[in-house]
Amino acid sequence: MEEQRRLAEANNKTADWRKFGPYLTERQWGTVREDYSPDSNAWDFITHDMARSYAYRWGEEGLAGLSDDQQRLCFSVGLWNGVDAQLKERLFGLTNGQGNHGEDVKEQYYYLDSTPTHSYMKMLYKYPQQAFPYEDLVAQNAARTRLEPEYELLDTGIFDESRYFDVFVEYAKAGPDDMLVRITAHNRGPEAATLHVLPQLWFRNTWAWGYDDRRPELTTPQANLVQAQHATLGEYQLYCDQDTELLFCDNETNTDLSDELNKEDAYFKDGINDYLVAGRLKAVNPAQRGTKAAAHYVLTIAPGEAQVVRVRLSQPTHEAPFVDFDQVFGARQEEADVFYDCVQESVTEPDARAVQRQAFAGMLWSKQYYYYDVSQWLDGDPKWPAPTGPRQEGRNSTWRHLHNADIISMPDKWEYPWYAAWDLAFHCLPLAMVDASFAKQQLRLLCQDGYLHPNGQMPAYEWKFEDVNAPVHAWATWRVYQMDRKLNGGVGDHAFLEAVFQKLVMTFTWWVNRKDRDERNIFEGGFLGMDNIGVFDRSAPLPTGGKIEQSDGTSWMAMFALNLMRMALELAKTNPVYQEMASKFFEHFLYIAHAMTLGGGGKFNLWDEQDQFYYDVLHMPDDSRTRLRIRSMVGLIPLFAVEVLEDELLDAVPEFTARARWLVQHRPHLAELISRWQEPGKGARHLLSLMRRSRLHSVLTRMLDETEFLSDYGIRSLSRYHLEHPYEYHTEEASFEVAYLAGESDSDMFGGNSNWRGPVWFPVNYLIIESLQRFHSYYGDSFTVEYPTGSGKLHNLSQVADALSERMARLLLRNAEGLRPAFGQAGLLQTDPHFRDYLLFHEYFDGDTGNGLGASHQTGWTGLVVRLLHQHDKTLA
Repeated sequence: MEEQRRLAEANNKTADWRKFGPYLTERQWGTVREDYSPDSNAWDFITHDMARSYAYRWGEEGLAGLSDDQQRLCFSVGLWNGVDAQLKERLFGLTNGQGNHGEDVKEQYYYLDSTPTHSYMKMLYKYPQQAFPYEDLVAQNAARTRLEPEYELLDTGIFDESRYFDVFVEYAKAGPDDMLVRITAHNRGPEAATLHVLPQLWFRNTWAWGYDDRRPELTTPQANLVQAQHATLGEYQLYCDQDTELLFCDNETNTDLSDELNKEDAYFKDGINDYLVAGRLKAVNPAQRGTKAAAHYVLTIAPGEAQVVRVRLSQPTHEAPFVDFDQVFGARQEEADVFYDCVQESVTEPDARAVQRQAFAGMLWSKQYYYYDVSQWLDGDPKWPAPTGPRQEGRNSTWRHLHNADIISMPDKWEYPWYAAWDLAFHCLPLAMVDASFAKQQLRLLCQDGYLHPNGQMPAYEWKFEDVNAPVHAWATWRVYQMDRKLNGGVGDHAFLEAVFQKLVMTFTWWVNRKDRDERNIFEGGFLGMDNIGVFDRSAPLPTGGKIEQSDGTSWMAMFALNLMRMALELAKTNPVYQEMASKFFEHFLYIAHAMTLGGGGKFNLWDEQDQFYYDVLHMPDDSRTRLRIRSMVGLIPLFAVEVLEDELLDAVPEFTARARWLVQHRPHLAELISRWQEPGKGARHLLSLMRRSRLHSVLTRMLDETEFLSDYGIRSLSRYHLEHPYEYHTEEASFEVAYLAGESDSDMFGGNSNWRGPVWFPVNYLIIESLQRFHSYYGDSFTVEYPTGSGKLHNLSQVADALSERMARLLLRNAEGLRPAFGQAGLLQTDPHFRDYLLFHEYFDGDTGNGLGASHQTGWTGLVVRLLHQHDKTLA
């Protein structure tokens, strides 16, 4: 297949098919990287309104954008309906302070297709024909409380009578440096309407900071052609079909409009905007040269009709650039279909295939060039005044080693346009299904010296690199290794596995040294990605003093130990030295399991015999301990620490096996915690788990209870029991409460833009499903549980895993009434033929209704649905 050939050429470095891709972010304003404020107020330092006039330091944004992999040359689409007060060059949304549930994009756009090499890509932007309701969206959301739903673009009525344009942007590559762009605008309204379409080309500003003064240039040597000259990228041409007006300015900040407008030679970043929208003819360069350019097309489109704009961005020159245009597009589309026919071989239902393909599209469109040098950012640049305020001791000041300049998979390129360690780990599983090489590169990236702290800590996210995410990197590495091995006929990439393993040993050591203060194998960790799940902010000093001994933190570390043990055993097949490393992590797992269940002579068990559930424990300064009896995902995460070893593997690693047997025989207090290690299960397998059979049954009985965790759409993050029985904790100064809340958060903890007190989240549900599959691989049909609890219907754990997979997939698939639960009550999304087939992949989902919530394009971990839709993949790869 052609797409597989391109992937092979890219991997072998014979043709750089990944050089150009959708690497522009959708929001560079409001990010930490661009924040040079004295008070570290990133959201207000550069706002959406300022963005059109501000030349960014660290990256570029654009609508349906494309760039090279170092983001030197950028392309995107600008639009104007003739009535907006500014061009539509970037997506609009509310800041964290403006939204009643934190930051939120207020646009309708969809990623529809992409191949792994981006040889074909397609997205859709819905552009209103009336004035975009910027002020209304800000005002209405400001007037709402956290108890009210968000006011969305659909709520404004802007799409009533279908008065909008569907603007489809497609890319097709004729070669690694030859990109064809087709922009198709459909008038969905009842009357003819005018649309200005502006294919835009510009250089990221690399010359204004004092490191490299070489200035690239855009010129027009002939009509309908923009030529780009760059010192390191070379020469490119933007060919424009049909006669068009070419407009030029510079990617320079318009620092003071009142003064700068009188400068004869000043043509700022907002020049094209001001020329068209404000009629300022002197805002663009009459000499037709600069570092930013646009081709200006004016389309008058009849109702129900469409018009097309075609351009071609190419390093090779073409005498007739549009002769083969339609042929190339047709070929790339056909090749994309052939590629996905292979990927989706086992997915036969048309709606499921559409959901899965758009999920892949969202994953692949969410790649972004991420550039951040913390030392330069802290100290400032040679040509600019030094930053003011307590910057040297403030945000990220202990991460001076960090230098990132790579293509990275983002959680959501508007709401979260920065990588997050545990998000990225989950992203890599869906990505590995279509581009295992890229998935492996992503996992290696965070372990490199410019990312991983010298002390071994993995960077969390740019708002606070020293925060702590759940340590799932080893799990993702092992799973991607398995998937890649299966795709390669049983041959595993040992170099990849070994490289990541060596660095993760440092990370494990960091956890042991920093998050086990009392050296008793009970771990803290902070919020661990589950923002408001606790009664307190777990990343801040506790109002009670003391610390929280975390069920989830400790369980994640048990899982981490097992993951590293399994990786070491695989490496030991070719290098016996790794048997010692495997033994070390096997033993550490035993000590964690012991501490979690019987630590301190039973004084601070995280397991509660009365409730048959795991809880966090509040450890007070006077050495007293209180279980925080909140039935939450915290108590289910112990399920994830499970590994099954086969006799065949143990026979291949005799030193490890001998050490394991010695520990079992001579440390019986540890051995009794291992569920059935000495008693082979199904197929001569041995089980390592935090839970003995009885505890596993107890936890699953609660988890599969529809009055507690089990919803129609997966496992809730907090038991519904707390709807009528909120958990309360009282101190002399204050009272704290955790209650079940199925939808958006009513708290401002961690910005208030996510909620772990009831909704369904894909990443932890996916881990639950995998864990059940792993338990079943040991127990087989001998272990059954009521599903749902109280139904009287017994199922083995594989059947329960399949049923949970179906519930999760149900969120996005059409039900018997033809509705998608994730779309909620939005009638337009559910029934309109120009909306209903386009998917959004939300961050999390209402625990009762399934309505999609939070970030609307977080395909990253919600993209795990592509794994669940592979019905043949019932067991681990």
